Amino acid sequence: MLVLKQRLYEAGYTISDLAVKMSFQYPIVHKALQHGVLPQRKQAQFMDEVHHFLQHKDIAIEGVWSESANPDQTILQTKQHENEFNLETVMLTHASLKHFKLFKNPFINDIREAKDVFLSEDSRYLLAAMRDAARHQGILALVGESGAGKSVLRRQLFQDLQHDGDVDIIQAKIIDKTAVSAAGLCDAIIGDISEEKPKRSLEDKARQVERLLRAGAKGGQRYVLIIEEAHDLSIPVLKYLKRFWELEDGFSKLLGIVLIGQTELAIKLNERKNYQLREFIRRCMVEHVPNLDGEIGAYITHKFERAGGQISKIMTEDCFAAIKNRLTTKETGFSMVYPQIVNNLVSRAMNLAQELGEPVVTAELIKEC
Repeated sequence: MLVLKQRLYEAGYTISDLAVKMSFQYPIVHKALQHGVLPQRKQAQFMDEVHHFLQHKDIAIEGVWSESANPDQTILQTKQHENEFNLETVMLTHASLKHFKLFKNPFINDIREAKDVFLSEDSRYLLAAMRDAARHQGILALVGESGAGKSVLRRQLFQDLQHDGDVDIIQAKIIDKTAVSAAGLCDAIIGDISEEKPKRSLEDKARQVERLLRAGAKGGQRYVLIIEEAHDLSIPVLKYLKRFWELEDGFSKLLGIVLIGQTELAIKLNERKNYQLREFIRRCMVEHVPNLDGEIGAYITHKFERAGGQISKIMTEDCFAAIKNRLTTKETGFSMVYPQIVNNLVSRAMNLAQELGEPVVTAELIKEC
């Protein structure tokens, strides 16, 4: 489905833009475009609705599914590394854990304290930038592919801010971010920083928000609004975010904003695509979560050490280069060396090594997974 997804992006549209015009729920549309899995019962209807959207937007239809245009053959036929793009967690078997003398899975429920978090130099920079936006009332958007590690950075940011205690975190708890509204954001802010009940009208809510933020600022408190799945936010809501950010007390802003989302968020924050958002975009720092291309060995070693294992007793050193090659598309050089995808590949290789009776994972086994 990457062809369809790419054409949408090139035309300035996101998965959300497509989903709101279809009769299918967003998770179904997202799963189709991200992972190449079409709905089983209504494949023809799904494709017809997508074609209608493409025609209406003057986007070429030819080749968006597969060379044969057969729904049964549309699941990632053009991808070289089908399994690595599937983010469904691969479990290490009990037999594999015993085989490699591990007492717990190094990739499941593996982060329980700060020492468990692997931070590369790039990740440390991103975390510092997020903290700066929170503490000094800036606007930052953290963008990354699924499985790239955005949630880990968010959790680390929360812990850092809660430890220091000088910044109150405000979260929009609405699960469906496409349904977020200005009134809903006001309610979230009011509910997280006070015991007051939100006023009824949007005008009164906005005044209430400003009063509460200003009162907190006078008492030395700072606030940051953090929104996950921000790629689903509508253009009008992004405009309202600028108005929240513009609230101030003297020379000081009253609210920092951190948006966390998938790559669609970067499209929405492209001034050439959404010129009406230019004022917000020009004030927003956009940071992309990098892959682990240069940190594969350090990342995997850290994971096993935190689980009580020794890397030398689990995999050979040439596995790191093999992992990079396995998760990089030869034709385009596109890398999917992200934490969750690396975890899945290593887990499959360890399960295979156990089944074959191999003492350690080798580069050859990585190639076979």
